[in-house]
Amino acid sequence: MLHVDLLLLDLVIVLAAARLLGAAARRLGQPPVIGEIVAGILLGPTLLGPLVGDELFGAEMRPPLQALANVGLVLFMFVVGLELDQKLVRGKGRIAVTVALGSTVVPFVLGCVLALGIAGDHVGGDRTPAFVLFMGAAMSATAFPVLARILTDRGMQRITLGGLSLAAAAVIDVLAWTVLAVVVGIAGAGDAEGQWKVLLAVPYALVMFLAVRPLLARLVPAYEKAGRLTPSLLSLVLIGLIGSAWATEWMHVHFIFGAFVFGAVMPREGAERLNHEILERLEQLAVLLLLPMFFVVAGLNVNLRALDLSSLGTLAGILAVAVGGKLLGSYVAARAQRLPSRQSWAMATLLNTRGLTEIVILTVGLQKGVLDNELYSLMVVMALVTTAMTGPLLRRIYPDRRVARDLAEAERAALGVTAAYRVLTVVPGSPAEHAALVDLTATLARATPPSEVVLAHLRPYPQGRLEVGSGLSSELAELAETLHDLEALAAAARARGPEAKVVSRFSADVAAELPELVTGAQPDLVVLPAGGPGYAEIRAAATCRVVTVSSPDLPGSPDPADQAGPAEPAAGPIAVHHGSGGDAAAHVALTLALLQDRPLVVTGGGRASALAQRLARLKVTATSGTVPAGALVVAPDTGTAVDGAHLLVRAEQDADPVDWAAAVSALRPPVSQP
Repeated sequence: MLHVDLLLLDLVIVLAAARLLGAAARRLGQPPVIGEIVAGILLGPTLLGPLVGDELFGAEMRPPLQALANVGLVLFMFVVGLELDQKLVRGKGRIAVTVALGSTVVPFVLGCVLALGIAGDHVGGDRTPAFVLFMGAAMSATAFPVLARILTDRGMQRITLGGLSLAAAAVIDVLAWTVLAVVVGIAGAGDAEGQWKVLLAVPYALVMFLAVRPLLARLVPAYEKAGRLTPSLLSLVLIGLIGSAWATEWMHVHFIFGAFVFGAVMPREGAERLNHEILERLEQLAVLLLLPMFFVVAGLNVNLRALDLSSLGTLAGILAVAVGGKLLGSYVAARAQRLPSRQSWAMATLLNTRGLTEIVILTVGLQKGVLDNELYSLMVVMALVTTAMTGPLLRRIYPDRRVARDLAEAERAALGVTAAYRVLTVVPGSPAEHAALVDLTATLARATPPSEVVLAHLRPYPQGRLEVGSGLSSELAELAETLHDLEALAAAARARGPEAKVVSRFSADVAAELPELVTGAQPDLVVLPAGGPGYAEIRAAATCRVVTVSSPDLPGSPDPADQAGPAEPAAGPIAVHHGSGGDAAAHVALTLALLQDRPLVVTGGGRASALAQRLARLKVTATSGTVPAGALVVAPDTGTAVDGAHLLVRAEQDADPVDWAAAVSALRPPVSQP
């Protein structure tokens, strides 16, 4: 008999524990789901079970708690599917499938090899084939709901990386559940009946996208006619959601996929207000109340008391196969699809998340007799370790700054705004003396169209008190002359291609205000002369790439009388020094070399020689030997410059490695077809 009072008390305990340990996990830089699973483990037989856990969470209380938790997971996966921006994965299905296959096949094979080595200690006889397949499936699984939770906690489900990771994780888990169904069939369990229903997953997906989606589109005019989300409309959505979850559960695929797919097929065009109201109704209930309960209840079924110190060798092997197989398979597959290295590692790290899905799979294996208690406990430790390592690794590989940048780009793309590549240069003193500086800025901007140049000039207030009369008129006249000179420089920059604008004003403290001006402009590249007012502060505040010009006279710059003309090759070399970013310095030098038709020399040892050879294979005039006339020299910053101008390059924060083939291709004009 169900005791309602005990059920309500359990709900209070579960939610309080989930909130407390979830907050503690967040303070430690972990996703709250880690704290919620640990809360369930602590409330279960691992710690409190023998004391009070068996009384509070006995056998009769588990089913109603599990039922409520499952409802929470259904609502949450629907919200994830509804919030997924399908534009992020449109045209990238091949990437998601390729990464999913790499992330599944490599750990699956390694898991099977490991299982063959330890099968004699844990299973025997006719159970070995099922055990081997099960270990492969367990090693290759990705926790789709936990991954979705990690992404939504950081807002990454709205960027391309998050969308691709969710799509790949969905494919991975379909494969994992399919293999699990085969394992259950081989194990000869009663639940093996009807495993053929998994084959219906493909027709189900076709029906959802080709038939159900057009039907759901009719909700939009009904909503507009009513002017609000009526109970009838919300009921239709909930009926369809739960029916879709039931269908995939009946097919032995798992109800989370039905919930996610139903959210994905909800109407998008013209349905922004409708979806917003649905999210308002369901998101708080799912995320704050029912979903934490799911993770806690999952932890209640884990017993870590079965761990034995003698099993550490097996645990090390499990972790090596699980982590190494996932990271290697995912990364190689992502790079094969030409994803940048940073995004590939981030995606591999995300797909290494096991968490809840792993624990569910392991529980099935334990129930069917494929796993013994010792190996089950070791695999649970692996699931928690791989999930716990995801947060710190992801923040190191893909910091919050990168996420914020991607989110801003996604918002601009959604609004149809094309973001120009912005190059800001600080023009000190008399602008007429810095034509070469502005020419360098325009050249670097021209390499990344569409682009714009911002000329920043702050003029200090005159000493003493300003009087209305000749003194003020003189200062205003000087400011007008400065603006005229800056506009002339801006016109020269426009003649080279990019847009150009001027920011000039009086300043009470140039050194203090310049860093604020640079930061507020949010440039992609800063070019500034060394030693000017606020130089050190600007370099410290700028998060983008910074090019410092140590010499005011750049060889090969246009004559001030003809500032719009092309730059001629210099008689002397330009040294581009590494600063704190070798790739950034070489990229700047490559840009100038190709756009100004100069030879490129890379110095600094074996790595420099390898880069020169790589660029030479891309048909760039690049060497690592002698320095010819007019060359651009990429050199380490040793404090001594090659004769001529000295450019010191500092890389942007969280810089990606340069794709040299793409960089060279972007800088060369397209070949006209005859």
